[in-house]
Amino acid sequence: MLSRIAESLFWIGRYIERSDGTARILDVHLQLLLEDPWIDEDSACRALLSVMGSMPNDDVPLGRDEVIALLAVDRQHPASIAHSVTAARENARRAREIVSAELWEALNETNARMPRRVASDKTHEFFRWVRDRAALAMGVVDSATSRDEAWQFFSLGRSIERADMTARLLATRTLTEASGPSWTTLLRSCGGYEAYLRSYRGVPSTESAAEFLLVDRLFPRSIIASVIRAEECLREIDPRAGRVGVTDQGQRLLGQIRSELEYRPVADILLDLSGNMEHVQEVVSEASEAIKKRYFPAEAVPVWIGEIS
Repeated sequence: MLSRIAESLFWIGRYIERSDGTARILDVHLQLLLEDPWIDEDSACRALLSVMGSMPNDDVPLGRDEVIALLAVDRQHPASIAHSVTAARENARRAREIVSAELWEALNETNARMPRRVASDKTHEFFRWVRDRAALAMGVVDSATSRDEAWQFFSLGRSIERADMTARLLATRTLTEASGPSWTTLLRSCGGYEAYLRSYRGVPSTESAAEFLLVDRLFPRSIIASVIRAEECLREIDPRAGRVGVTDQGQRLLGQIRSELEYRPVADILLDLSGNMEHVQEVVSEASEAIKKRYFPAEAVPVWIGEIS
C-alpha cells in the first residue's frame, strides 16, 4: 500500500475518534458545571483547556460558552470537533480511490452540516449528534471494509486516539482541587455504565470504576483494550516482526505502557491520576511519532537556491 494512502487512513481513524472523544469530554465538563454550582467556572474551564492541550489566554475570563466556541466549532483550532471533522474529510479525499462511497458521503455530510455556532441550550443535543455521526462513520468502516492493510491502518489510528482520549477523559476527574465529575458520569459519558454494572454489580466506586476504564480487557474504550488493539494492528501490518523480539519502536512503546498499566496496582495510579494520565498521553504521542517515521516518511522538500550575486 502507498504510504500516502496508509497515512490518510490512519488519520481518518484518529480524527473520527477525536471528534467523538472531544464531544464526550466536553459533555462531561458541562455536566460537572451543572452538578456543582459552586465551582469556579473560570478555573475549571482553564483546567479543561489544559487537559485538551490548549493554552488559554490569561487575560480573558473563560466560561462554558467560550470553551464550546473554541473546542466545538472553531474550525481553525486543532483540538476542536469541527477541525477534526474537516481533517477527516480531507484525508478521505486524499484516499478517495480506496475509501468507500458510504464513508465519503458520511464524512462529507457531517462536515457540511457542522454548525458555526451552538446555542447554550442545544449543547447536549449537538454532542449527541457528533457521537452519532462518528458512530455512523465507524459503522460504515466496520461493516464494509476488508480486513486487509487498509483496515489495519484505520483501526491503528482509531485505537491510538481512543487510548489518548480515554486518558484525557480520566484526567477530567481532577479538573479542580475541590471536585471533578462523578465516576458514574464518566462511565455514562463513554457508554460504559451498563457494561460496568454487569461486571461489578454495584454502585461505581473510585477503584473499581478506574480499574474498568484503565485495565478492563473486555471493554473496548478502556486504555488497555485500545493499546492491545493497536499492538495487534502493528503485528498484522508487519507479520515478520517479533521473531527476535520487538524491534518496532511504536510497538515497543505501546508494550511498555501496557505492562505499566497491567502490573501496577490501580490504587497507585489513583494517587496521581492526572499525572499518570498525562504520562499515558505522552507515550501514545511518542508511539504515534514512531509509527509516522516508519510507515509515513515525509518526502524531502526541494529547496531552490538562487544565484549569489
